[in-house]
Amino acid sequence: MKIKDTLTILEEMAPLGYAESFDNVGLLVGDAEANLTGILVCHDALVSVIEEAIAKACNLVVCFHPILFTGLKKITGKNYVEKAVIKAIKNDIAVYAVHTALDNDQNGVNKIFCDALGIKDSKVLIPKQHYIYKLVTYTIAENTEKLRNALFEAGAGQIGNYENCSFNSFGTGTYKGNANSNPFVGSPLEFKTNNEHKIEVLFEKHLQSKILKALYSNHVYEEVAYEIHALENEHQNIGLGRVGSLEKPLSELDFLALIRQKLDCKGIRHSQFTGNIIQKVAVLGGSGSYAIKNAIDSGADAYVTADLKYHQFYEAENKLLLADIGHFESEKFTKTYIVDYLKEKITNFAIILSQENTNPVKYF
Repeated sequence: MKIKDTLTILEEMAPLGYAESFDNVGLLVGDAEANLTGILVCHDALVSVIEEAIAKACNLVVCFHPILFTGLKKITGKNYVEKAVIKAIKNDIAVYAVHTALDNDQNGVNKIFCDALGIKDSKVLIPKQHYIYKLVTYTIAENTEKLRNALFEAGAGQIGNYENCSFNSFGTGTYKGNANSNPFVGSPLEFKTNNEHKIEVLFEKHLQSKILKALYSNHVYEEVAYEIHALENEHQNIGLGRVGSLEKPLSELDFLALIRQKLDCKGIRHSQFTGNIIQKVAVLGGSGSYAIKNAIDSGADAYVTADLKYHQFYEAENKLLLADIGHFESEKFTKTYIVDYLKEKITNFAIILSQENTNPVKYF
């Protein structure tokens, strides 16, 4: 098994197309063609983690946070990023990051967050926009079922809890091929009027090349006519944060105690108590100050996230309880999820959960 075979599995878990535009995900260091020896999964690919990978004979490190976030003009080992990159390259260690690709996935960071707190029936807090595309194509009746099924197989036609969704209509197509043409129906230089089926299917943006490959591979026409449209619809299953309900309502104090217990938080910074019962809860793993308004608009009684600044606690406006539990704490179960996922898919290689605590924040 080569490293690139593992990358395919990781992209199934967290498609790179789901990542935010500012992010740096995927294979950051290393040779995808190298033979795989083992996988070490961590939160941050620091030097200590690379050393752990070397000691445990793992030549692929899968990290949540990308060790390379912005461009490097020099690699001299002057800081923790450059030191980790040098150590990885010297020892033929590949480094792959998932970050916001897993943040936006419906089973990723924020679903894990909800599960840890016992939040039920959760949905995406900030659905991803400009990510749903529509393919429109035309073919003859004899080709319709084969082509449509191939598009479904490539990932088209998924809408929420439904699959194999399409809209089909009938009409009349006309064409006349030149002397060099090779029409499936008719002859060169012959004007043809043909009964055609129009097929319309939705697909996620990152699947476009796969969808077009299926279209061309299964269409009978010499020249395939199609249109692709970007839609304004939000994607209800992809996006940042989630909001759902606790199994039973809690007081604000009991809710904070629940967070402390479930996530082993060393300290929780929170806004002024509202006096309200906590039932509906919004969460967003990592830095989530930008989503305070989204949490309020969702009707949440509390919003749990990290990295809130002083003045941002005022934005609660006594409409909900803000709880800053710490960046690492809000994402702490992510690496366990990645390990479990990989173990289900890869059974003949060592997949190891890193024992290094890379949380840079310490509590007195």
